[in-house]
Amino acid sequence: MFSSITRAALCAFAFLTLAACASSRNLDQSFSDLGGNAQIKGVLFSDRNHDYSDVDITLFEGRLLLTGSMRSEDGRDKLIANAWKASGVDQVIDEIFIGDKTPFLQGVADARTDQTLRAKLVAADDVVSARYKIAVSGGIIYLIGAAKDQRELDRALEIASATGKAEKVINYVTVLEATTPDGAAQN
Repeated sequence: MFSSITRAALCAFAFLTLAACASSRNLDQSFSDLGGNAQIKGVLFSDRNHDYSDVDITLFEGRLLLTGSMRSEDGRDKLIANAWKASGVDQVIDEIFIGDKTPFLQGVADARTDQTLRAKLVAADDVVSARYKIAVSGGIIYLIGAAKDQRELDRALEIASATGKAEKVINYVTVLEATTPDGAAQN
């Protein structure tokens, strides 16, 4: 009835749809992020003048977080200029540093920290992990997303700070619902 390619495409679409729903983000935002992410990667792969192999892009609801390293200021400037050209990008957050590529062992440690933090956020009862995206570069944890309230964000930051050998945690998470110091929601 269906070819294996069609079945695989349907499964991928179903997975993406469920992932979008589980994150409590609307489908338009999730698919816009997917399209913007693909477009930015296309620009990077087509630019043969600069080496973007040590750059990570993390897109969340139109906010693009760039982490990693570039060898030159010119390369970083080109990356940022191209990032603004992608559809669905409303904000570019530049966390790129100029320097050598990430050493192999640091990359392994960053990947381990990333996976450990993802697992801890999924396991936390008081954090909706699908609301957060993580980038780890050079021992620094970057969080971007949308916390339900300040209490959830504080908990996510606490978990991130206690994960691996993170040098520091940089927060780009927005808070959806403001709360008072006693935890009650504000209007």
